[in-house]
Amino acid sequence: MVGVGLMGGSLGLAARELAGVRRVVGYSRSPETIAAALERGAITEAAASLEEAAAADLVFVCTPVRLVVEHVRRAHAVAAPEAVVSDVGSTKAMLMDALTADEQSRCIGGHPLCGSETAGVGNARASLYEGATYFLTPGTHVRPAAFQKLYDFLVQIGARPVAVEPHEHDRVLAVVSHLPHVLANVLMTQAGEHPGTRDPLLCAGPSFRDMTRIAGSNARVWADIFIENREALLAALKGYRSGLDEMTLALEAADEGRLAALVGRAARQRERLLAAESLAADKLFRIMVKIPDRPGVLQQIMVALGDAAINVEDLAMHHMSAELGGELTVYVLGGGVCERAAELLGVLGYQVTTGRGVE
Repeated sequence: MVGVGLMGGSLGLAARELAGVRRVVGYSRSPETIAAALERGAITEAAASLEEAAAADLVFVCTPVRLVVEHVRRAHAVAAPEAVVSDVGSTKAMLMDALTADEQSRCIGGHPLCGSETAGVGNARASLYEGATYFLTPGTHVRPAAFQKLYDFLVQIGARPVAVEPHEHDRVLAVVSHLPHVLANVLMTQAGEHPGTRDPLLCAGPSFRDMTRIAGSNARVWADIFIENREALLAALKGYRSGLDEMTLALEAADEGRLAALVGRAARQRERLLAAESLAADKLFRIMVKIPDRPGVLQQIMVALGDAAINVEDLAMHHMSAELGGELTVYVLGGGVCERAAELLGVLGYQVTTGRGVE
């Protein structure tokens, strides 16, 4: 673990408690953080340098996003040939664009959708990643074995890995994560600096608390994230401004029908969100895909499934030879999902067969 705050500390605890990992080496520039991580059991030993910590099977860079590219590349330079290097940063395009083909072979971007408004290893917990969507952004030159090693570990700690193209990741996160942080900060400041005689914060109810829960999160961390994802965040802010303008015009015109229609549109999207959060109780189905031995195949398949909102419950890869390629087996929940995945991969030109997860 390069960085053992909330995310790195929780990864260390999860590795030990849920994945049976016996040795977790941690590095931090702060002696106090290392002491706290050892006391909590988030790591089993401390490293004197980033390079020393990178002598591991799996290396997670859990440092601020402005440092991730440098730290991932330094870790890759000293890591063993079969080691995998990843990170937990909120932005992915800058990292993946900076990596060479050799670095992409076993450096895989990662972003878990979890955490809290609290920070530091003192708030770390082994259960942080359980049930969390964990975005992976493999490069074109990723080694299948490296992807599977990282994927298998994340499944062991209870996460739900989903592959996504790095630039698309940043565009999506601008809307569902970074924009909400901007809005929460603006709303909290507006309410707290209200010029009237009564303090709105003393009158705030649950809805205000829910909407501003993330306001005031680590200022340095979020300033870095906003800058790193500036282009996508600006586009999201422009889209939000357009929605506000539409609501403002309807309100100025006292157009009750238009206001109700806008609220109705939001309600329908809210229903989609709630439906997506509940898993179907169907049994596992499998999709067997014949894959050639060439760069970009695994990335194309996993990203295509992720873009289609098809969650991969498990996967396995068998490599035969450079000439024959291999077979990728993907497991999904539900027959309908299996049919969609098979059709999608067939359109991409892959030879696909399907079946029950357990025959």
